[in-house]
Amino acid sequence: MLSFGFHRFISLCLIFLAVFESSLASVLAIDYGSDWIKASLMKPGIPFDVLLNKDSKRKIQSTVAWKKDDRLFGTDASNIASRFPSDSFSSLKYLQGVTYGADLMSYFTSISTADIFKTSRSTIGLRQSDGTEWSVEELIAMQLAYVKHLAETVAEEQVQDVIITVPSYYSQCERDAVADAVEIAGLRTLALINDGTAVAVNYAMTRTFPAPEYHVIYDAGASSIRATVVSFTPTGDTKSKSTGTQISALGVGYDRRTGGTELDRRLREILIDNFVSKHKRDIRTDKRGMVKLWKEAGRVKAILSANTDATSTVESLAFDIDFKAKITRAQFEKACSDLQGRFALPIRDALADAGLTLNNITSVILTGGSSRTPMIQTAVKEAVGEDKIALNVNADEAVVLGAALHGASLSMQFKTKDIRVSDISTHDVQASYFATSPSSSARPRTISTLLFPSGSKYGTKKTLTFKRQEDFSIWLDYKKSILPGLPRDILEAQISGVSEAIADLTERGAADPVIKAVISLSDSGFISVKEAFAYGELKDDSITGKLKSLFGGGTSTSEVGSSSIMSPPAETPTPASTSAPDSKKEKQPSLKDLSTITLNVTVNLSSMPPMTVLEKKAARDRLRNMDYQEMGKLRREEARNSLEGYLYRVRDLLDDEIPDTPFKKCSKQSERKAISEKLSETITWLHSEGDDAETSQLREKHNALETLEKPIIHRYQEIEAFPRALNNSQMWNWSTRLFLTEARDNLTAEAKAGIQSKWTLEELDALETALKEHETWLHQWVEKQKSVKMYDDPVISTSEMKSRARILEQHLQRLVKRKPAKVKKTASTKAEESGEKPQPTPGHDEL
Repeated sequence: MLSFGFHRFISLCLIFLAVFESSLASVLAIDYGSDWIKASLMKPGIPFDVLLNKDSKRKIQSTVAWKKDDRLFGTDASNIASRFPSDSFSSLKYLQGVTYGADLMSYFTSISTADIFKTSRSTIGLRQSDGTEWSVEELIAMQLAYVKHLAETVAEEQVQDVIITVPSYYSQCERDAVADAVEIAGLRTLALINDGTAVAVNYAMTRTFPAPEYHVIYDAGASSIRATVVSFTPTGDTKSKSTGTQISALGVGYDRRTGGTELDRRLREILIDNFVSKHKRDIRTDKRGMVKLWKEAGRVKAILSANTDATSTVESLAFDIDFKAKITRAQFEKACSDLQGRFALPIRDALADAGLTLNNITSVILTGGSSRTPMIQTAVKEAVGEDKIALNVNADEAVVLGAALHGASLSMQFKTKDIRVSDISTHDVQASYFATSPSSSARPRTISTLLFPSGSKYGTKKTLTFKRQEDFSIWLDYKKSILPGLPRDILEAQISGVSEAIADLTERGAADPVIKAVISLSDSGFISVKEAFAYGELKDDSITGKLKSLFGGGTSTSEVGSSSIMSPPAETPTPASTSAPDSKKEKQPSLKDLSTITLNVTVNLSSMPPMTVLEKKAARDRLRNMDYQEMGKLRREEARNSLEGYLYRVRDLLDDEIPDTPFKKCSKQSERKAISEKLSETITWLHSEGDDAETSQLREKHNALETLEKPIIHRYQEIEAFPRALNNSQMWNWSTRLFLTEARDNLTAEAKAGIQSKWTLEELDALETALKEHETWLHQWVEKQKSVKMYDDPVISTSEMKSRARILEQHLQRLVKRKPAKVKKTASTKAEESGEKPQPTPGHDEL
């Protein structure tokens, strides 16, 4: 749990600034893990903290499940997994952007009982027990939409922008899968942020760095272990004390198969072997038993983190057998002995990637739920030294809180502490293309160029320059396999219109025109082809141009070989544009405009492309229809519960054992009989047909009975409200009478003194007339009301009494609030007020 001091510091650091006067948008941050989801909402007026679920818990289990027709999330979904193992889906993070048949699919089947299938995109889908099929993106989108609903309940407005955390090692396919799930959920991806970088933002938010520091963010999560070397460098003007922090990722190390889930799997194997050896039955054939043991393995692991042994007890585990076994920490650690050397390996890899040693590191910051496991902590301490270990961030929440702070700075809706982030890529990305063939019969030679080597900064661009005369293609892929079964190819960019553009530039006088393609590595780690254009330097025959040529002012386009990577020139060529004509004469295109021609770029995505627009729309519509159905079911349940509760209440009102109740005093025998008959009829209908009734039918039954009760309730409410309404009316009568007496006296005195009054006699007479009319009406109808029985309808309503009293009140207030007339001051009056003697009028002699 975060300390109160930390929250207070964050509240002071985080100053919300309105950009638009209408409203400020909210920003949602989500840390989607294999076991747990953490979220944080940034919105003005709401304390900065982790978003709570409906049970006020700070994290949500990454599970979606169905109990017959009811869809459940989080703890509710996890609790029914052992009863409905084929309809409960967890650990879906392993399947994000994974092709069918990949190693990760095999690993998923070793920890899950879910039924999987191959989708039309060659990805992995999951099938319910009734045959309903879902893509991984759809199932994850459901969970993200659930978090969105929680956030909107707190924000009391729509939430659209989301920043979501991903492991630094995620490939383009995996990042595409995350972005697709976000879009299906009805959210908009503000950014993807590497989880190690998010922790660094959280760490820097409460600290200042007078000098550069290097730290290792060690994140032991459920699905993997990651280590990120980051530097914290002060920025800004030290004289004005306006300083910030520059966070730069320098190196990354990871192990995709060593994490909390693998520890759970091995512990479950111990439990399985224990059950088989004792009872001689293969529990692996029982899905419910396997799900129960998976949950039990997680519970036992948590106990062994603080104790040397634990007792496992599961009633009716499988085959009507109660299971009980004692597991020791030594037994567990022996089963994981081959992992001991891998726990700290990501730290060494990250340091090597950054070109640093432990001597350069200030601390190793532990985060992630599995960092509490004793065997992992021991391995890390042995590798880096206990004095380097830092436990000064919240292991569970540092990632999502850091992501939320970074998302707030990106959204431009908030003003936050000046923390700048520079992240890096993890994998080598290369560009491949065919070299120009010397003859049409020759076999083309493939050229591969390392475009973005591992460690390249996010948000950078590279320009490829080619000497081509015909259309051609560029293939972007990973230099090495990221993981067995995951595709290496990223995209193919087909560049067309080359020959026409080259001919056009040559005709304009360009010397040796070339083709340039701009490749981008975005801030979220996506690779894309931004643009391609033909470029050639035109000869300038003007005097200025000749002077530039004489003194070397031109830009050279020469290159070595048929193609190479070139840095953008001092003035990067831009596609030609058409300017609007001036009011007097049309603006002539510059030589720079004439030297660039935009080319057509057609992008074909990898062998496992992201979902198409139509596929995402269909998935979004499918989930939306499910939401509508669930909302309809919820409204029906609410209507049924409301009707049932109402029937019990009316039945109590009619209870003969409780005499002289307000309900009975205000109702006739015939009315109670009619209500009793309708009540019996409705109860009988509810028991026989209520389960299948529509929402409209339930409401009709409720309204029919309520219509009979309303007149009785109205009488009771009128009797209860009558004294207050009468006192209010009499109070305004008395106030008006008092005002008239004083006003008339003042009017007489002011008339004698020659002072202009605020009111006229006619106005006071009109008020008195209104007063008398109100007094007469009130007296007449109050006397009539006195003879009305409690079970009869009132002859005068309190609403009418209030309305008539309000008319008199407004008439009175108009006169009371009137300001006195201003008296025009003469010269003598002004002199008297100032204490000066009045001066004689110029031009007249005193008498």
